[in-house]
Amino acid sequence: MDRILSEINETNQKLMKSFDTLKEISEVEIATSPKTEVYAEDKLKLYHYDRETPATVKTPIIIIYALVNTYKMLDLQPDRSYVKSMLENGFDVYLIDWGYPSHTDKYLTIDDYVNGYINNCVDTIRKRNRTDKVNIISICQGATLSVIYTALHQNKIKNLVTQVTPVDFETNDALLFRWSKDMDFDKIVAGYNGLIPGEFLNEGFAQLKPMMKIQKHQAMVNMLDSKEKLQNFLRMEKWIGDSPNQAGECFRQFMKDLYQKNLLIKNELVVGGKKVNLKNITCPVLNVYATEDHLVPPAASKPLCDHVGSKDTQTISFKGGHIGVFVGSKSQKELVPAVTDFLKKRDS
Repeated sequence: MDRILSEINETNQKLMKSFDTLKEISEVEIATSPKTEVYAEDKLKLYHYDRETPATVKTPIIIIYALVNTYKMLDLQPDRSYVKSMLENGFDVYLIDWGYPSHTDKYLTIDDYVNGYINNCVDTIRKRNRTDKVNIISICQGATLSVIYTALHQNKIKNLVTQVTPVDFETNDALLFRWSKDMDFDKIVAGYNGLIPGEFLNEGFAQLKPMMKIQKHQAMVNMLDSKEKLQNFLRMEKWIGDSPNQAGECFRQFMKDLYQKNLLIKNELVVGGKKVNLKNITCPVLNVYATEDHLVPPAASKPLCDHVGSKDTQTISFKGGHIGVFVGSKSQKELVPAVTDFLKKRDS
């Protein structure tokens, strides 16, 4: 009983302290690294991150994030910013912001995203930097699209970096992969009139680990008396809540052709009238997977390098989860150095 009373008293004190802490937080800001819009098309924007000094690495980088959530996770807070770390390592960094699709975008296909948007952004960078090739750094679904793009446009890519990337959808190691095999995506797309709400996807992701929300809010109680910890928590919550809608046709193709038919790894996926053959990827490839990823399990990511045509490949395992790869403290100590080292050694 004494222990229970002590814990109640401690919690009450933290709650009282939280009022002072919250008063000190006027606004929660994320993605604060300075950048300039250099290209726009429909909802898409291509950003070029500002540098105070010239880049020391010759080949520019384009970062391609997933269509789900937003790129801002890569620049969540100044001391744990993937983007900022790449800038500090001497890279010229560009990034695609997919924007927020509306009903006017519901007929966009994988072809539109790959041979349209990504290709136009790559060509913009090539022209701006007067270079034939660019490096791709890609994440999750954005990396799957980047794999498809590189297989179709290898002549424009110098190095391909993929991180927590689903390429082999045969596995049942994760609930998302099991569920997807039995869903009727035609009915889902039709039911939402061609535009998949971001809230629908977020709720689905939450159901993969239903206890996580409870654990998360329990942990929040221990942060209420620390402005720094609470700010970090609120930054993550702001990013999670920022979920763009999905173009229904692209969503339908991605789920049926990849999750259900596994056409990419079989070299049977057709995009823009052409078969996507992974053997056409001959540039150096760095593939990073997370050992505790509940969204993209290792079995879905690891096979990539076994199927590309490149003789220069590297696969790295990262101890952590799908998001922890990028926002955890280990990201700055392990992931960023691995990626920068890989690219710098191949920048001749």
